[in-house]
Amino acid sequence: MPSTFASWRLRALAYAERRLPALTRLRRPEAPPIRLDRRRIYVLPTPFGLVFAALLFVMLIGALNYGNNPAVLFTCLLGSVAGASLFAGFRVASGLVLSRVHAGEAYAGEPFETRLRFDPGARSRASLRLRLDTSESAFSLPANEPADVAVVVVRPRRGWYRPGRIRVWTEYPLGLFRIWSWVNPDVEFLVYPALERSAPPLPSGEGHHGEQARAGASEEHGGLRDYRPSDPPRLIAWKASVRHDSLLVRDAENRAGEALTLDYAALRGVDDETRISRLAAWSVAAEHAQRAYTLRLPYETLGPGLGADHLRACLRALALMPGHDIHDDDD
Repeated sequence: MPSTFASWRLRALAYAERRLPALTRLRRPEAPPIRLDRRRIYVLPTPFGLVFAALLFVMLIGALNYGNNPAVLFTCLLGSVAGASLFAGFRVASGLVLSRVHAGEAYAGEPFETRLRFDPGARSRASLRLRLDTSESAFSLPANEPADVAVVVVRPRRGWYRPGRIRVWTEYPLGLFRIWSWVNPDVEFLVYPALERSAPPLPSGEGHHGEQARAGASEEHGGLRDYRPSDPPRLIAWKASVRHDSLLVRDAENRAGEALTLDYAALRGVDDETRISRLAAWSVAAEHAQRAYTLRLPYETLGPGLGADHLRACLRALALMPGHDIHDDDD
């Protein structure tokens, strides 16, 4: 029985979207802020609401058949409560404003958080829900307190991601009616390539960028740094340690201005997407190891460089590499 009601509701929603011009209009992206007004809020009874209506009808027929006035009054009272619940739920959705949509850095195939900021206005909003892709989130908003609602989604592909239409609805207060609307914010986010799991070690360095060697703990011992308990004994520089009266090791990560070259063309025997995933993983690994690196792609070369800005530039270039459907259009 529940599956029958669910399929009926889906068919009714599809028919409404085909026939109502306003719903068709709402398929187009809109720049935030987006306000839900009476022209874009729609109502359908829930399965529970349909059963409740059938029950009231049976009660009314029975009361009239037996001339039972108290039963008639009780049935009318329940009907008025149902009608009042419709307007109470409509007030929850009416006037709600989606003011902002933002997301953090995301890698293909990994969950990332999309945050939608809603402004409730002068009255509180209870028992709201939203659906983005296949993810749902429930939330309530106190009056005059804008808040972010987080939804976790997973994008399987790199490139630009547009959230598309987001459904906002409520069944407040009695669950008899579903009051819903669509918002389609004109925003998009860049999804970085998936990082290759178990990627090979970083390639050996190539080229110099002419900078002075980084010195680890102190610049006077070029290419050396203070000993750490995790360092293998073979890296200890005994002569330099005696001269400086402290235990020093050769800093293999910061050799005299050495820069890695991560070359797309040098990766052979794997498909394009694997190359991109491997270069993304190597870029992140080089950043963690604090080794300056150059990313060499068929159409551009980035670096040598190091730091968050350089890493973002490299990941962006890899995410937008051709040879893949890199622009999701969910409208």
